[in-house]
Amino acid sequence: MRWQALIGLAAALALPAAAGAQANFPADFVKRIAPLPDRGAIALPVAAPAPAAPESEIWDLFGPGNPVVRNVTRPTLTPVLPDRRHATGAAVIVAPGGGYFMLSMQTEGMAIAQALAARGIAAFVLKYRLEATPPAEAEFLPAMMKRFAQAPHDAAATARMGHPDATADALAALRMIRARAGAWRVDPQRVGIIGFSAGAMTALDLARSAPAGEGPAFLGYVYGPQTIDAAPAGAPPLFDALAIDDPLFGGTSCFPIIGAWHAAKAPVELHVYGSGGHGFGAGKPGQTHAMLVEEFAAWLGMNHFLVPSPATGVGARQ
Repeated sequence: MRWQALIGLAAALALPAAAGAQANFPADFVKRIAPLPDRGAIALPVAAPAPAAPESEIWDLFGPGNPVVRNVTRPTLTPVLPDRRHATGAAVIVAPGGGYFMLSMQTEGMAIAQALAARGIAAFVLKYRLEATPPAEAEFLPAMMKRFAQAPHDAAATARMGHPDATADALAALRMIRARAGAWRVDPQRVGIIGFSAGAMTALDLARSAPAGEGPAFLGYVYGPQTIDAAPAGAPPLFDALAIDDPLFGGTSCFPIIGAWHAAKAPVELHVYGSGGHGFGAGKPGQTHAMLVEEFAAWLGMNHFLVPSPATGVGARQ
């Protein structure tokens, strides 16, 4: 595919067509990308094997207000906690996407976490390990665009795409939150995950591979592949959302993943927005996909994940 066509695809995906000069933000940039309710964000290290190479993280600004990070070798978890007066005790790991090449830390990370915290839900932005990419922008952008250009033409292969390190980091994050549940005032039985694109694939892999009794309590699956024909054993409640004009995973007349969850007799809900493409994140004002977090929170409430205990404020699921 010609470079001009790849540029067009990147624009359609709401991804950077030309990022410009490498931004090289400092490693703690995630702490400062947006104001947080009541406290600053602190990126906590997630247990993982020591990287084989020195720290290689590269930060870029892909469009206004859209910082991304790539070449992550040291995973972190950034808590965004609600006001204690309104805390529900529920907790959500937020897994950004980026094709396992990069992570959209604001639009699919911190913005989502803040919106959840505003609704009394503790949120934790996961910066998970990724595939290595060329440091130079001139080499990285074509490689990234090639990956996204291939996705619509091989849905089955894309659905199988994953990264074992990312899944391991998600499991480590889940264990960390449950281990520190008392300090963060969350109920360890009500810790789930919401993932976007590759983050959705990571969330699904976590549900599939976590040891018995250690999986997420619920699963938010936002513009992930729909060609999933079997739910994992003990499938958690599933919230699935995407836009019908998504150039990667939209435009379908059926949603096998929904049928798989229904066949497993697990709670499942599907939201298909009329527009938004791929990568709408927290949404654009005036568009129905901007209601994503509100609808996700309403779904959590309907499934009794937001019912606090009068005594502790972090009561178990009822």
